[in-house]
This record gives sequence, C-alpha cells and structure tokens, in this order.
Amino acid sequence: MSTFAFLFPGQGSQFVGMGRSLAEAYPTARRLFGEADEALGFPLSKLCFEGPEADLKLTENTQPALLTVSVAALSVLQDKGIRPDFVAGHSLGEYSALVAAGSLRFRDAVRLVRQRGRYMQAAVPVGVGAMAALLRLP
Repeated sequence: MSTFAFLFPGQGSQFVGMGRSLAEAYPTARRLFGEADEALGFPLSKLCFEGPEADLKLTENTQPALLTVSVAALSVLQDKGIRPDFVAGHSLGEYSALVAAGSLRFRDAVRLVRQRGRYMQAAVPVGVGAMAALLRLP
C-alpha cells in the first residue's frame, strides 16, 4: 500500500484560467467554485477562469482563488479514491492543508484567506516593497 502526501502551493502560482478545466470536467470542483462565489459574495470563479490578471494578482483575490483551486483539485482526487495520508502547505497552502485535514471548513477558509489577503495587501500596497528568492547558494 502506498503512502501519499499532498503539498499545497503558496501565493505566486496563480494564473488566469486556473481551475477552469477542473470545473468544466468535474461536478465536485464546479460545486466548490460555486460555494466560494457564494461565501465571498462575488464571482471568484469568473476571476480565476477569465481574469483580468491584474485583479487576480491582488492579494485579497489571489489567496481565496488559490485555496479554491487547491481544494477543488483535492476533491476531484478524493472522488477518485486518492486520499492523502499527510498534508502540508507552503505559506497560504497551509490553509488548504487544514481544509484537507478536516480541521477547517472550506467555506470558513475561503473567507478567512480573503481577509488575510486584505490585511497583507493593506500592509504592503501594490507597487511598494519587493521580494527576492535566493537559489543555489554555495
């Protein structure tokens, strides 16, 4: 018997069109996008599928979008009988891992990360600040 671990991504992996093929092909993914739209009070699914990219890149939108796509992918895999033995996440991905572990309801998580994104965006407005990644240090 194999052991599976799912690692959920953090902010920065978003792109316009993400999740569209999942929602088109799998009712469980489509349902999750609808639940996110309802919980947030705006069409997050449309933002994920169609953009515009500038709006998707806003932290207050990026965070619930990535959580929704991650949990939608999780739900599709679980419907196919693929269930993780372990879950973890990088930064924002920790919230997807909490949903996957059953520690946080999706509806609560999507609202929570929307607020988290708003606070982070307010702390560092668009165009202010920067981040660097150091790779291959000796």
